[in-house]
Amino acid sequence: MSNIIRLRPRRQREPRGVAALSVMFATQRRAQGDVFWLKENAEWLGILASMKGETLCDVLEPYEAFYQSIPTQLEFFPQYYRFFLSLCLDIEDLGMHGDQGEALCHWVAERDLPEAELSDLQRGEAMRLLKRRGVVTAQTALTDRLHRFMARPETFALPNQKAAYELAHIIFYLSDYGRRDPALADATLTSLHYAGLLAYLDQNSDLLAEICAALRFAGATPSPIWERLVQDAHAACHISGAAYAQAADGYHGYLVTGWLAQIAGNTAFLDVVPAGQVTISGNTGGQGPLRRLSASLFGLGVERSADWSRMRENLLPGLSLDDQIILEAAEQSTPCFEAFFEGFARASDGGAPLFK
Repeated sequence: MSNIIRLRPRRQREPRGVAALSVMFATQRRAQGDVFWLKENAEWLGILASMKGETLCDVLEPYEAFYQSIPTQLEFFPQYYRFFLSLCLDIEDLGMHGDQGEALCHWVAERDLPEAELSDLQRGEAMRLLKRRGVVTAQTALTDRLHRFMARPETFALPNQKAAYELAHIIFYLSDYGRRDPALADATLTSLHYAGLLAYLDQNSDLLAEICAALRFAGATPSPIWERLVQDAHAACHISGAAYAQAADGYHGYLVTGWLAQIAGNTAFLDVVPAGQVTISGNTGGQGPLRRLSASLFGLGVERSADWSRMRENLLPGLSLDDQIILEAAEQSTPCFEAFFEGFARASDGGAPLFK
């Protein structure tokens, strides 16, 4: 007989979405407990915990054994206490049955581990974690120092990625990732606009995503021009198989651009996750005209002016068409551009030269 019907096995659905991504971060990239594993998974679960109004219990299965091991690991690796507390509290807040987070917060507070931090930023993160279980109260002196740092816009009119990331993270901590009003000064909002302009001019969607998220947590609306860049960058990220774990890939850009897209009400984190070892690629680090623009300004020497309307005619012809388009979009993205340029230009104030 020649008319035999051959039944093909049903093709399995490819895993995708937040549950598949949790399996990926928990089991498919790094050895559990490795410091890079702690960092990646703390960032991923922190993003999930900030997604309001969603039931995400199905993301927790890969973390059940790790959750039970946290007290033992924290006791032996107290230098990583911020990672362990963040992971534990987010796992519980996402729906894991257990309440050891409060005891761990008391353990950390009793040993004064935040006092081992050299940075106010890290101390601010520690205080935010401990406050999540009511273990510490407001730290007025620390909060005041953080606000003074943020409310100095001239700091953020100059390329300094470390300062810009710290600005965004302070707002994440003070706002508890959008759960409360961080009570920012107007000058701090200006700082965010300046930092956002630099990130956009650099086409650094990783940093720009964090700046836009900070603006939203402050109750402000980021430029749609900025958020469009971030959304496009997330869509361009790709998860693929890999022969071995890479020391660094595009995971952070993928996470923060997807997070901002989700906060803004767009789709994110719907990617298919292949089996086995995986890597994440994406061009989120920046290839804009910022460096070339800064070099052109430096080359002008004493002819450099803080007046954007005057300098625009000098600078635009020296840029490529693509760079001109980005610069013109930056101008349109915020009413702060001319004020930003006054600081960015670093023009002479007419006094005596600093060095002779």
